[in-house]
Amino acid sequence: MKQWLTLYKKELLEMVRNYKWIWVPLTFILIAVKEPMTLYYMPQIIDSLGGLPEGAVIELPVPSAGEALAASLSQYNTLGVLIIVLITMGVIAGERKSGVAGIILVKPVSYARFVTAKWAGVMLLIWFSYFCGYFLSWYYVGILFEFISFTDFIQSFFVYGIWLTFVLTITIFFNSFLQSPGAVGFITMGITILLSLVSSSLSHLLDWSPALLSVYTNTLIMGNGFPEELMPTILISLFMIILSLFASIAIFRKRELA
Repeated sequence: MKQWLTLYKKELLEMVRNYKWIWVPLTFILIAVKEPMTLYYMPQIIDSLGGLPEGAVIELPVPSAGEALAASLSQYNTLGVLIIVLITMGVIAGERKSGVAGIILVKPVSYARFVTAKWAGVMLLIWFSYFCGYFLSWYYVGILFEFISFTDFIQSFFVYGIWLTFVLTITIFFNSFLQSPGAVGFITMGITILLSLVSSSLSHLLDWSPALLSVYTNTLIMGNGFPEELMPTILISLFMIILSLFASIAIFRKRELA
């Protein structure tokens, strides 16, 4: 356990030195807060741009608080996922390519501890950044529109967080056998986009797909309660996260020993 904590602290310290504890939370906050403010001030923004016929009146439907928060969360489904992939795609592949991983593993360091320490370090950063952004988005939606139940906020926070953890774990998985961070990022984004498209197109067949967690999160935000498919989807997602993590350790050990 002491060895794992040492590796874990190393990851946290490295992210401090790379200023990730500053720019990643700030980016998540900007992504989340921008959407409700844009929706609220959209008529004024359009009016300030000009170019409308004289006497024209802008009448846009006022979104509900749930719709505003769901729109904010949808930004994480694109930009948020991209940021996660960018900050994770070289976490193991980069060290393998530079030889740092080999130097660390020459010592009596467990492969499982090496991989899980990196996974846990990045996950803490992502969940912290995600909470900061999502909480401020919930707060601004409450100020500008109407406050959503804090219970619904917490439930939706944890449900969508499982999807972000799934994306992180898939990125770690490809890190375990690819040495090019660019290849890791490209393949992970491709699989994530493909899984989201297929799951949304065939939702009646793949209603337990992890990619549909964002859809079920919107249902929670709207105050419609737990969908029937949510709990099986959460269990399957957690199982796939654990399975991918174990597979990452096994493949990484085999590649390094080879």
